[in-house]
Amino acid sequence: MPCRRPAALPQAHFLPVFAVAPTPLVCLDPGHGTLPAVGRQTEPIGPGSSVRKIKDGGGAPGEAPVALAIALRTRALLQRDGYRVAMTRTGPTYAGGNIARARFCNIRHAALMVRIHADGSSDSSQHGVKTLVPAFHRGWTDDIYAASLRAARKVQAAVVGSTGAKDVGLILRSDLTGLTNPTEARLLRTRAYQLKVARGLTAGAEAFLLSR
Repeated sequence: MPCRRPAALPQAHFLPVFAVAPTPLVCLDPGHGTLPAVGRQTEPIGPGSSVRKIKDGGGAPGEAPVALAIALRTRALLQRDGYRVAMTRTGPTYAGGNIARARFCNIRHAALMVRIHADGSSDSSQHGVKTLVPAFHRGWTDDIYAASLRAARKVQAAVVGSTGAKDVGLILRSDLTGLTNPTEARLLRTRAYQLKVARGLTAGAEAFLLSR
């Protein structure tokens, strides 16, 4: 009787598996919206500091909804481009101060936090875009200062380029154009201009993330 040839053994195919880094997360912080009872409370200005300040002064009239509208448009653009996005608030009110906002972004390991404000001034002729950067303070900001400065430069340039607004520059301490300037106040309340700002914020954030 002829012998049967043994059946071929199944072969296992092993393919290398490479770890894929998670898509960077951008944390958007639309300014203000804090309930007055909470905003009047105080908190330390930095870790371990005995100096305290109120949690939220309320902002310029109409600033909170404008900041939120721009943040929502920015989120949509970033998500369209494949980035993950978290927001400190997605509604009209917020129940914390600056410490809570920072913690919200930190516990989510955000690659970048973008705080969106519309500045005010006692001089209604003041206008333009400026980006605030945390000043260097050992033990507080020394680990993020250099990266914050790079991000601020890219965001400032992109928002100015997208909106055509006056370039006020970087200030050590991101505010948009001013709600106390009549012309800019009207612009900031329009969907078209909000989208221009959002496009600038998106372009600046992405430029920073791609350059890391």
